[in-house]
Amino acid sequence: RPDQQPPSAPPPAAEAPPAEEPPKKKRKGKLIALVVVVLLVLAGGGVAAAMPKVSNRLGLPWAPNAPKGDSPEPSAATRQLAGPDNTGKAPTANGVKSVLAPAAGNGALGQLTGSVIDPVTGTVLWDHGSSTPVTPASTTKVLTSAAALLSLDHNLRLSTKIVQGADPGTVVLVGGGDTTITNLPLGTDSPLYPGSAHVDDLVAQVKKAAPGVKKVQVDLSLFKGATTAPGWEAGDAPSTYATQMSPVMADGGRLSPKDNNSQRTANAGSALASSIASKLGASPGGQATAAKDAKVLGEVKSAPLTELVSDLMVLSDDVLAEAIARQVALANGEEASYAGGAKATLKVLKDHGFDVSGVELSDGSGISSLNRIPARVLTQLLAAAAAPEGKNPGTGKLRPVLAGLPVAGGSGTLADKRFDTPASQAGRGWVRAKTGTLTGVNTLAGLVLDQDGRVLVFAFMSNGSDTDPGRDAIDVLATSLRKCGCA
Repeated sequence: RPDQQPPSAPPPAAEAPPAEEPPKKKRKGKLIALVVVVLLVLAGGGVAAAMPKVSNRLGLPWAPNAPKGDSPEPSAATRQLAGPDNTGKAPTANGVKSVLAPAAGNGALGQLTGSVIDPVTGTVLWDHGSSTPVTPASTTKVLTSAAALLSLDHNLRLSTKIVQGADPGTVVLVGGGDTTITNLPLGTDSPLYPGSAHVDDLVAQVKKAAPGVKKVQVDLSLFKGATTAPGWEAGDAPSTYATQMSPVMADGGRLSPKDNNSQRTANAGSALASSIASKLGASPGGQATAAKDAKVLGEVKSAPLTELVSDLMVLSDDVLAEAIARQVALANGEEASYAGGAKATLKVLKDHGFDVSGVELSDGSGISSLNRIPARVLTQLLAAAAAPEGKNPGTGKLRPVLAGLPVAGGSGTLADKRFDTPASQAGRGWVRAKTGTLTGVNTLAGLVLDQDGRVLVFAFMSNGSDTDPGRDAIDVLATSLRKCGCA
């Protein structure tokens, strides 16, 4: 089913525990520190002001202070940034075509579609059925993340509250859409969601504000509709990568807060309310709708949106992706549901000038087998994110998408079991991409430096392929671009 892999905490956080991208519909990732040009994490300040720093940390050719020189192999101990040569020769369509031809002919790729773009000029360098809508798996998260960054405040923090209930001694846990609040003790940062709120903090506030709580109810009314999406299978929720959606849950519903691949609990919102009741010495009271003017007894907030987007991308976190899609829906006048998130995502992208013709979305994570995305949509979004300042009006807002792109051999869903064959090892540390894995589906969309020091944005989408051979073959495609002197 989905992609999963070792979790990776954004630098400078400590290395996070591993996760994996299984052959269902997607999996997640681990962090080993990277080298060359990426894993930027936007600090919570103004995005516009941070853009030059973002470009520098990514090593993009137009970065004001891009360092020069070769980058070493990825290392678990250090992170060395080396930027590309901004005088590198511009890639040509013929050059890219010639270097991709052998790898693209591999039968293990099944039905291959793809696109390669030069983000500096916007030139399409390779088009292989890129307008054909195909099953995207977790590369769906590129669209979800882009829509969130284009339409939401980058400093948005999702709130979880406990308010006074209707009866004396009763309180209500109100879900505000944060699925990252952690059950880990205060003082212990989540390795999966750095900067997340703590359940114990919320409980401590309530104990101080309202001693003697007898009953804890939970308000799950923010999210509407079904708790799983069309195109999900029965085993998708709960599983090791997803659970039924709820506007509040601890650690993304994981039973083990530090393990990205932990089994998720069903009815995670009610489960959290029961846990809080236990901590307060109270009893669980089922679901209720809190009064709008109810007294707030405790409130905690998530990390900023930019960090949540990075987390959902690098971990390929399905639950967090669905939660963010619902925030996009709410901000754009749609209900917070799978359908509302999908409709709002496409509207936002279209309103910002992106051609989303051919896109069909049933969810925001890519678990759904009904999703369809043409490769050109992925490359146009990533090319805008990686473009020079001022070239694309959405570049400043989209730049944080690049923060969550796993690094081949270094982080997230590309940390393990990827780029580890003789034909793909040269891509380690150089390829940065969002993965997608479902039964019969392998996708990869991201960027890479060619031998002339130029950034190439790509999307390769393989449908009808076996998981391991197809995955290895798609890694070779991306590595071919790294080996390319494509001028």
